[in-house]
Amino acid sequence: MALFPQPTPGVPPPRHMIVCGDDALAERLAAELTTVYREQVTLVVPMSNIPGATNPTRASALLGRMQAAMNRTADAPGGSGAAPRILEAPVLTEAVLIEAGVREAAALALVHDDDAANIHAALAARRLNPRLRLVIRLYNRKLGQHLEELLDQAAVVAAPGLDPDALDTSTTVLSDADTAAPALAATAVAGTSKVVQADGLLLRAVERTPPGRGEVADPGLCTLALLSSTTTDPAGAEGSDASGQEGPTLLPDMDAVAAATGRGTVVLEAVAHTGAASAPGRLAGRGLPLASLFSRRLRWSLAGLAASVLGLAVSSWLTTDDHPLHAAYLTLLDLFAIGDPAIGEPTARQVLQLLSGLAGLLLLPVLLAAVLEGLGTFRTVSALRRPPRGLSGHVVLLGLGKIGTRVLARLRELDIPVVCVEEDPEARGLPLARRLRVPTVLGDVTQEGVLESAKVHRAHALLALTSSDTTNLEAALYARSVKPDLRVALRLYDDDFATAVYRTLRAAHPQALTRSRSVSTLAAPAFAGAMMGRQILGAIPVERRVLLFAALNVAGHPHLEGRTVAESFRAGAWRVLALDTAAPDDRLPDLAATPAHEDSDRPAGLVWDIHPGYVLRPRDRVVLAATRQGLAELLGRQPWGGAHGAGPERTRRRD
Repeated sequence: MALFPQPTPGVPPPRHMIVCGDDALAERLAAELTTVYREQVTLVVPMSNIPGATNPTRASALLGRMQAAMNRTADAPGGSGAAPRILEAPVLTEAVLIEAGVREAAALALVHDDDAANIHAALAARRLNPRLRLVIRLYNRKLGQHLEELLDQAAVVAAPGLDPDALDTSTTVLSDADTAAPALAATAVAGTSKVVQADGLLLRAVERTPPGRGEVADPGLCTLALLSSTTTDPAGAEGSDASGQEGPTLLPDMDAVAAATGRGTVVLEAVAHTGAASAPGRLAGRGLPLASLFSRRLRWSLAGLAASVLGLAVSSWLTTDDHPLHAAYLTLLDLFAIGDPAIGEPTARQVLQLLSGLAGLLLLPVLLAAVLEGLGTFRTVSALRRPPRGLSGHVVLLGLGKIGTRVLARLRELDIPVVCVEEDPEARGLPLARRLRVPTVLGDVTQEGVLESAKVHRAHALLALTSSDTTNLEAALYARSVKPDLRVALRLYDDDFATAVYRTLRAAHPQALTRSRSVSTLAAPAFAGAMMGRQILGAIPVERRVLLFAALNVAGHPHLEGRTVAESFRAGAWRVLALDTAAPDDRLPDLAATPAHEDSDRPAGLVWDIHPGYVLRPRDRVVLAATRQGLAELLGRQPWGGAHGAGPERTRRRD
């Protein structure tokens, strides 16, 4: 077993953080903690699966990308930090956690793509360190809620006699799919990926063009950012922290906004209360609408025959002076050919009987068609729907994996028409598409005719969310050749590749909206913020930078406690947006969650129009927007000693 380098004698080791993972999220999370929050990080990565290998390819590639990311961030404001220590182990066991220092660690992030592995490691870590702050990547929402309660209870059991409120421990279960889904869905709906949810209220950050002369731009709830002053960046760092003064300005003050002539702004707006808006869509997906049983042509045929029978009944009543009910009864008897022949009756009565018999003959095939269509509808209710003819203005969603499934659910909650394209007939999201009756095309999106079947030429937007970068890029390029002004958003694994693709597509199609996003890049700030011990409501990208929305208790924060809302604001760092007026015992534990159905009538506890002179009290909880560096300063984390820019130290463990 290889050991870490021993600490300096007489100097207590700093409380560090541990990240365990096997993909890009672990890489970016470790880089986020070291470069932004300046934390000492131990990264546990899997070894190569090749027996006896001395150069683990996967881990080496991971370390190389991380070192490159840290080198790129070193020149950014507040971007210095020591490289993480690396521990390579074939399996994440309890012994590996002990070697990584879990007993002395402040926080542990388990971000493997395997839910079971994360759960097993979380249970072991909680036994070893009851005070440990756990951040777990888990796709299953219900399981995540139960796991949070279980692990918090386990902390109390493992540390008897301690006040649970005094324990510096918490368990946060996050999903990279849930973190990225609102941004990806909003890109297709409103051309923006800047969406966050708080207390059931859906908020979006809207990009606004510079106002004309004599015009005043609507500030919304507040101005979050000033966009880049240039549209191109020769250094290749457009819209990032490395863009300098030409890049976006996050959380500017009023003077900066007034002086920024010719620059677009990003303002925060409230969209809708998601509880009320999403209920109709969900209910519609549960049942089978009556109108969907029969085709429109058949419904018109039935309506025409019903009108004919009604007309015949009225004519019989008027010509025979019979009672209306008796006239209708005789018409129905004639319709079904069970009445007596009108021999010896007046001519009008005989003509009406002949017409009724003819209507009855026409009714038989219509009724038969209705029965067959109804049986066919019930028989195919579990099958995938095909895109209907004439469909337009919809969103074409490519890929129904973890990310695509969450995005599909978001789009349907907003009542946005969607057509899905999926190659794998056993994909995770197909049951959801079937239940919501979303039209779905099964096929390889790179094959000719598949996108045409999804009516991409009449679509409003294309969301390419498969797990393959080349597939997403190929689909986007082909869709643009069919419809040059199509709005396109791509999920790309590598953030540098995403930036290059975005700039190339924007240059080729300047009039069309193009967005490229890396899911791990969108999710890493939220995971890092949770490791720092605060509830992260969401992350909103501003060009290539990120704003975090967090819910904080005012108590213990000298930058907030005892200050007015106006005094607590620090330009470029943080801004208080809302105040939670609910009593501490009645507050929602998770402001980012959608209220349950039984709580749909619960009044919202957040007040967004806070008076600037309101003095923040220790018992208050606030929602604020912060940069990553600003949130690190609010949390009061001190950088640990070490050589900045040093290469990562790597140890290996063989079991």
